[in-house]
Parts: sequence; structure tokens; C-alpha cells
Amino acid sequence: MPDRLPVLKTYKLYIGGAFPRTESGRTMPLRVGGAAPEGRIVAHACRASRKDLRDAVAAARKAQPAWAAATGYLRGQILYRLAEMLEGKRPELASLIDARATAEGLPPPVGADPTPRLDGQTEVSLSIDRLVAFAGWADKFASVLGGQNAVAGPYWNITVPEPVGVVGVVCPAGLPLLGLITLVAPALCAGNTAVVVSGADAAVVSTLGEACATSDLPGGVINLLTGDPAELAPVLAAHRDVDALHAAGIGPDLARSLEAGRADNLKRVIVRRDVPWHDSAACHAPGWLEPLVEFKTVWHPTGA
Repeated sequence: MPDRLPVLKTYKLYIGGAFPRTESGRTMPLRVGGAAPEGRIVAHACRASRKDLRDAVAAARKAQPAWAAATGYLRGQILYRLAEMLEGKRPELASLIDARATAEGLPPPVGADPTPRLDGQTEVSLSIDRLVAFAGWADKFASVLGGQNAVAGPYWNITVPEPVGVVGVVCPAGLPLLGLITLVAPALCAGNTAVVVSGADAAVVSTLGEACATSDLPGGVINLLTGDPAELAPVLAAHRDVDALHAAGIGPDLARSLEAGRADNLKRVIVRRDVPWHDSAACHAPGWLEPLVEFKTVWHPTGA
């Protein structure tokens, strides 16, 4: 067979249930065997732009009311289905994580989180378990975080948690799958939709998008953008249709840019420090849900 040029894959964004290329036309080469120029390019990944981010926020806002209105039981079933899809993609995801982690010239994780990289199989297993855990919480957390309040008067006083709306997620670079799932799963469990900005391995993030597309997740519930968090996160923080930010494993400069967004438009900002990523007891707790809900208190007369 004569020499031929291989058809390299371009890993796309995942917005509104579809896989668009970035409107900017920018891509990032994915290499093995070293950094440029020694490394061999094996694929390309889209580098999302500010316009892509605005499109993702619009898709998340459109999908949020129906997702919030779904029963907790249904949301749990859908998150469990996503876990099933990840189980089916275990070999692919694990090999992608291992290939990038052992490639020569791979930069260390960005940010303040010192957690070492995990091997592919371990990271995929923990990610699946995290989804299953929050699938289980979906129809139970309201009973744990809410409740009936004791009042002096002929009233029922009940507090119930409700989703905040659209959550922007900024992921750690060192754990491309587990870091993303750990931040996104509680947001989706609570009835929020998510716009994810990840500077981690774009091949892993895009493959997660393929799992989302083949699960029962409605389009727009999760939107995945690969690119430079330093470029995209400040835009996400300043966007007035994003109700909360959920981040971990980021450096102080990026954290300050997220805080600046809160000062401008009063959105909720949660920047987690020293996350025990491998600790299931710590990362499956309902405390991960509490910052991503709002509490509504209802007074109802009991009659004479």
C-alpha cells in the first residue's frame, strides 16, 4: 500500500447535545512522544472561544427549567445511565488518561492542588462511582438539606432546596475525568445545568461528551468546552446568565478572576481547596450539594 496521510481526529466541543467545532476555527494539537517540535501529533482538539461559551450558556439556560422540573428519581436514573455509558467506555477513557499522563513533555497539573495524577483505570472507576453516588442522592437530598421547622403558631413551616440555575464549572487540569465529574455531578443532581471549562486533556473531555450524547441526558444539561481556562473563566464569571461558579484545583490568579465576577454580578462562587479526590466518603457527601441549591421556606396555615 502506498504511503498515505492518516486522517487525524478533531475532538469537538459538546454544546446543547451537539458536537460543534469552535466558531473561531482554533485547534490545539495533541502530541505523543514529547512536546513541540519533537512530539508526534496524533489528534487535534477545539480551543473554545468566548462566543462558544456564550452559546453554551444559552443552551444551559434553555435546558434548565425542564431539568429542574424533572423528579429527583428521574434525574437519578439519568445520572446512573451516564455512569453505565462511562463503564462501556472504560478501556478508551483509561487508555487516553494513561497515554497523556506518560507522554514526554507533559506539563505538571496547573493550580494549587498538589494531588498526583491517578492511573487511568483508577480515575475512571472513581468517576463512575461518583456518578452513581449522586444518582442515589437525587431523590433524597431534599429530605436531608430541607425539613419542617418548629414555629410558634398555627402554621406549617417547611424549607425545601431548589437549584440555583446555571452553574459554571472550572476543572482541575491534573484529573481530566475525575475532577470534572466531581464538580459536575452534584450540580446536575440538584437540578442545575452546567457549562464546563476544562484545560485538561481535551480527548478525555470530548470522549465524556460522547458518553453524555448516548445517555439519556437532555441536550444542554451539560456543555463541555475545552480550551484555556485563563481565557474563558473570566468570561464565565462575568456572564450575568450564570448563577454560580464551582471550581477546584485552580491557581490564585484564576480564583481572583472568579471572585471579581461575584463582585460584579453577585453570583455564587465556590472554589474548593485541597479536595481529597480519591476519598469517596468525603466526595460523596451531601455537603457537595448544599452550595449549589437555594433554600425556599414555605408557610402554610394549619386551620382553626
